[in-house]
Amino acid sequence: MNEALPDLIARFRIKQGLFRKELVEASVFELDSYGCVMKTDKVFEPGDSLTLDLVMDMPFEEIRAESVSGLVTERRKHCSNFFYSIDFSEFEPGSPNGDKLKRIREVLSRKLSLKSRRTSSGSISGFRQMA
Repeated sequence: MNEALPDLIARFRIKQGLFRKELVEASVFELDSYGCVMKTDKVFEPGDSLTLDLVMDMPFEEIRAESVSGLVTERRKHCSNFFYSIDFSEFEPGSPNGDKLKRIREVLSRKLSLKSRRTSSGSISGFRQMA
């Protein structure tokens, strides 16, 4: 969990008083078909339920998995923020959100493999310049 996943955020609403709600955007650090890990300064307890919108914003397309129900299973403190492990509940692979989550994971996989190729080829060219 060194870097946030590129172009992916989790959005959710939390109560801020009796009649107000706040829209929060959190960085996502891991994502699979069963859940995700996100980082935010908001405080939740293990066992709390959240409804997330996972949004991948790209130049030509925006992929949204809306109203994904999740359960906070773990909390780890990091400086003034927390990492939360969120397990998706009521996840159906054939559902529209299931298909969108699958599409987000596919695009992320491609982006991460391209990024690793760029960083590994950049280090090779750096070695060539030193020689």
